[in-house]
Amino acid sequence: MDAAKEEFLKEFGEDYGYPNGPKSIDELRATKFKRLQDLVYLDHAGATLYSDEQMEFVFKDLTGNVYGNPHSQSDSSSATLEIVKEARQQVLDYCKASPKDYKCIFTSGATAALKLVGEAFPWSCKSHFMYTMENHNSVLGIREYALNQGAAAIAVDIEEDRHPGISGDTISIRISPHQVQRRKVAGLQDEEPTGDLYNLFAFPSECNFSGLRFSLDLVKIIKEDSRRILGGSSACKNGGQWIVLIDAAKGCSTRPPDLSKYPADFVTISFYKIFGYPTGLGALIVRNDAAKLLKKSYFSGGTVAASIADIDFIKRREAIEDMFEDGTVSFLGIASIRHGFKTLSSLTISAISRHTRSLALYTRKMLLALRHGNGSRVCIVYGSHKSREFCHEMGPIVSFNLKRPDGSWFGYREVEKLASLSGIQLRTGCFCNPGACAKYLGLSQLDLLSNTEAGYVCWDDHDIINGKPTGAVRVSFGYMSTYEETKKFIDFVAGSFVSPESHIGHIKQLKGFDRCSLSSGYSLQSITVYPIKSCGGFSSESWPLSNHGLKYDREWILQSLNGEILTLKKVPQMCFISTYIDLSQGMLFVESPHCKERLQIKLDSDMDIGGREDVGLYGQRYIVHNYDEDINAWFSKAISRPCMLLRNSNSDHNLTLNETKDAVTCRDAKSKLNFANEAQFLLVSEESVFDLNNRLSPNVQKGLHGADMQVNASRFRPNLVVSGGRSYDEDEWRSLRIGNHYFTSLGGCNRCQVINLSQRDGQVHKSNEPLATLASYRRTKGKILFGILLRYEPSDGGEQQCDPRIHVGQLVHPDPV
Repeated sequence: MDAAKEEFLKEFGEDYGYPNGPKSIDELRATKFKRLQDLVYLDHAGATLYSDEQMEFVFKDLTGNVYGNPHSQSDSSSATLEIVKEARQQVLDYCKASPKDYKCIFTSGATAALKLVGEAFPWSCKSHFMYTMENHNSVLGIREYALNQGAAAIAVDIEEDRHPGISGDTISIRISPHQVQRRKVAGLQDEEPTGDLYNLFAFPSECNFSGLRFSLDLVKIIKEDSRRILGGSSACKNGGQWIVLIDAAKGCSTRPPDLSKYPADFVTISFYKIFGYPTGLGALIVRNDAAKLLKKSYFSGGTVAASIADIDFIKRREAIEDMFEDGTVSFLGIASIRHGFKTLSSLTISAISRHTRSLALYTRKMLLALRHGNGSRVCIVYGSHKSREFCHEMGPIVSFNLKRPDGSWFGYREVEKLASLSGIQLRTGCFCNPGACAKYLGLSQLDLLSNTEAGYVCWDDHDIINGKPTGAVRVSFGYMSTYEETKKFIDFVAGSFVSPESHIGHIKQLKGFDRCSLSSGYSLQSITVYPIKSCGGFSSESWPLSNHGLKYDREWILQSLNGEILTLKKVPQMCFISTYIDLSQGMLFVESPHCKERLQIKLDSDMDIGGREDVGLYGQRYIVHNYDEDINAWFSKAISRPCMLLRNSNSDHNLTLNETKDAVTCRDAKSKLNFANEAQFLLVSEESVFDLNNRLSPNVQKGLHGADMQVNASRFRPNLVVSGGRSYDEDEWRSLRIGNHYFTSLGGCNRCQVINLSQRDGQVHKSNEPLATLASYRRTKGKILFGILLRYEPSDGGEQQCDPRIHVGQLVHPDPV
């Protein structure tokens, strides 16, 4: 055992690893989670993992028993009904809810449970929907039902006040409301409700953004002492009874609410967040008195005792579960949750809570201790024990962002990308919790609206806008998480984002060698044209230039029948399609191992048979030509999915993209492009590829049968390969001349995981290399750079207008910065 683990166990050994359980954490991982191997899975707040043993029990159960539809009277159906009843009791027992006071309604997930409450709640124009800022979008969605019925909606912050005294501090809580939201609804009158008035208060047992655990004392406080807590707010003045909802979708995995002590009216649960399987199944635990308040309009099979088709007559079932479970419940999924609960009970939920908490505390401690060489803090962790929030403690979530030595932010997408290359699975963004995200990141309403207007949407790559992060990085732990996973993650952060020196020069960091002088004697080694985007290209000793780059380069694309542009990232099999253009015949030849016949497409005809249309790519519109069904059928067979071949027909098209002046931006906003991602040309040097191969780790260098596996220039799909000088000389080129033709450098090319795809034995194989090695020494401002992008600068001279060409062997004359 190494010293670091000994230190960890000295502090957390009593809680970590189930020391009093039937199996230690190491035995648990070795026997029940064999599939993880070297994978570090740290997204248990998104979905935890099912165990091998759990699935073996499920398989044995489902293959050894016959479960019929519970809405029947057969023996198999009766057996299913008993299983469902047992499962309901298990859910109630998990939250210590007495069956005398509570019922368990199965739903398609926690979101469906929340939706049920929202649409059936007895809203009136005097009602209030109050919710903490730290709530998932699925809770915020209830607001639509409230506002549409004329009710008010209010987001609140909950804080604690400590008052020192002789016998110790006393704690009181304070609710700080945000602005009241109302919506004018046609046909609704602002009048006194005819019946009793009800308000709804919603909060999570655990915030899925920060891990903050709210005190369940809120249940009693809101229900019994709301007037004192709400003070003079409009929610207090309206009177009425408060109903309390706990979103326990996240919290239930390590600390389910104890409803015997904290009698909430509604609790929502998601089973895949508790024990991984089944997905698409949740539950609403509802207090009997609260269930009677819900007003359900829709009825379906199983929810009615009788109905008549041709007159307005229904008789609803009286049992709460029967009344709200539309259609046939997911009875096979419900039968499976028993085996998930069996796994948890063997460990005990209290031991799981202590185990996961120890890992989260250790992670927070280690992240907060990281410092750059200049002494500045590397990591900003959101939600800590010093928080003034009214909570018990932090759950097994650590949410954070990283800073550079100069105080600027690393984008969370950069962190996620590099983590993936290191075999670490985590989550980034706002985690569908916009209130907590804005609160912890310090984003105002103006910031949020501005970000939206700038094009930011959930799950996109806009991680930094106006110098502020738009989301965070989140790691979260499950009952099977280990110290080794946590240590690997901490080492990853330290190795990838901590600058040991007080200041690091950009050139030194990126290039890694002395650049006092630039060598001369560069020459063009190869020219490659890729007629169809993401398909194989062909090399030529000489090729004509056009206003779009190499003539015919990426002039064609494949599109799915639903309009999606197909690329290597989405369809790796496209790399097996080979292409060749014979200029003398005016023909494009295409071959595939899946098609017996070679396809021939004339360059000056075969178009317009299927008509013209426009397509969108990279935010722009292109006018394209279609091809006939025979050609489309050939490509559909080649990639084993229906698709169409399209050709760019607008020779005057200008691509307009981000207008940033950043030197490493890979978007050509001035020149004419076909369907290239970023620019007309991509250039790499043989020396740079050679240096990369020298840096690749030994386990990557060794391929099958002990032979060395080298990454060649074609892996990067360049148009131009040059040789001469030193590796990465091209980084410093401002422009260059090949023969009599001039090109402008647009900066380095940001590489993605496509370069990790390789072909072997007729299959596409994916690894973490060479991108992982490039990330270790070629990363700057969130980009992993290799090769440079070029724009052709046509001359006004007569010779180049006739037949401008470049030739292999020509000298390359760079103009360095």
